[in-house]
Amino acid sequence: MFSIYLFTLVTFLWGLIATPVSIGLAQKFRLLDIPGGRKKHRSIMPRGAGIVLWSGYLLWALFVGNPGVEVPYIATGATIVFIVGYMDDMHPLPPVMRLFFHLAAAAWVSYALPIPLWQRLLLIFWITGTTNAYNLIDGMDGLCLTMTLITSVIAAAFAGNPAVWMPVAGLVFGVLLWNFPQPRTFLGDGGSTLLGYICSSHLAWSIFPDLFGKGFFSIAAVLFFIGGIPVIDTLVAMTRRILTKKSPFSPDRGHAHHKLLDRGFTKLQTLAVMGLAHLALVLAGIRLLGAL
Repeated sequence: MFSIYLFTLVTFLWGLIATPVSIGLAQKFRLLDIPGGRKKHRSIMPRGAGIVLWSGYLLWALFVGNPGVEVPYIATGATIVFIVGYMDDMHPLPPVMRLFFHLAAAAWVSYALPIPLWQRLLLIFWITGTTNAYNLIDGMDGLCLTMTLITSVIAAAFAGNPAVWMPVAGLVFGVLLWNFPQPRTFLGDGGSTLLGYICSSHLAWSIFPDLFGKGFFSIAAVLFFIGGIPVIDTLVAMTRRILTKKSPFSPDRGHAHHKLLDRGFTKLQTLAVMGLAHLALVLAGIRLLGAL
């Protein structure tokens, strides 16, 4: 148990110390988020936090030993997702290209799970969707990181393998201190999609052994709840766009955090509401998993 706490401390310090370095690099190489349009921030913001998350996770995966057979698979897929997102931050890529690589990364991590083909296909769809859902809710300071932190702590306590989840929580918390309440850096697409992929992939490996032999609707219900706010908010937003005859992928300010902010909630209040809702949903997913 001591080693878990030690690695959690190390990843936290990495996030805390490496993030200001990434801010300087982002400014030097002009990896910046420019205000305007749907964006409410008023100043140019570096997008360097993603590389801290990716490098911290990768270094932990390489040097921690063997916390789980899934880690090499997830680390490889996470690298693919991060590089695609990082490239998209620098020069926007075609959506089809991004989707292709996200599907490939999801297929890669699900390949090693001993599950039936239909479960594998469902898992690929869910990991890909969750990867992008975390990107879509990254519209407010601290939100995406807080969702990841809550998921990591709950999974460490209830879903098994705290040797994986606690270092992830430490890394995310170290970066969060630079992103909220006073943002000094943004995640960028590379960082937000990376977090979605890491969360969904590790969750898949944590829960799918308990879902073996279960039916489609039982598994889909668990995935729906355990995906939490990012998944549910994205599904609601896409449904709303379809009903209003818009592209389900068109960006807008209709996400839950946008609506709370527009109604006068402070960022802290919005983060608290979203965080508590996410906590309740993930716990409901864990409870449902145990009841099956």
